[in-house]
Amino acid sequence: QVQLAESGGGLVQAGGSLRLSCAASGRTFSGYNMGWFRQAPGKERDFVAGINWRGDSTRYADSVKGRFTISRDNAKNAVYLQMNSLKPEDTAVYYCAADLSVPIATLAARYDYWGQGTQVTVSS
Repeated sequence: QVQLAESGGGLVQAGGSLRLSCAASGRTFSGYNMGWFRQAPGKERDFVAGINWRGDSTRYADSVKGRFTISRDNAKNAVYLQMNSLKPEDTAVYYCAADLSVPIATLAARYDYWGQGTQVTVSS
């Protein structure tokens, strides 16, 4: 079992930055690939970024490549999402998720555990 809790969301102007954190509890955190997803009102939950259990492989949605960076610290049971050059279209609830499958999955249905989400609002 893995419990996840996101933090770091908030209101930021376009062009600004935010760093999201996801704290995990559970003894096997280091064995899970981790992903960040986002869901805007009335839309599906979309893949944003993923990182493998070792932290040496990442994957990004085209819409965030070059702006967002995912990282993890297995010693701290944490995964992060650094978001730069934010745009109004990045506004959504952001979720972190854990997955045991290989390789890094982009489908939400593949992930086994989810946090409650943190709101990110980017004003124009």
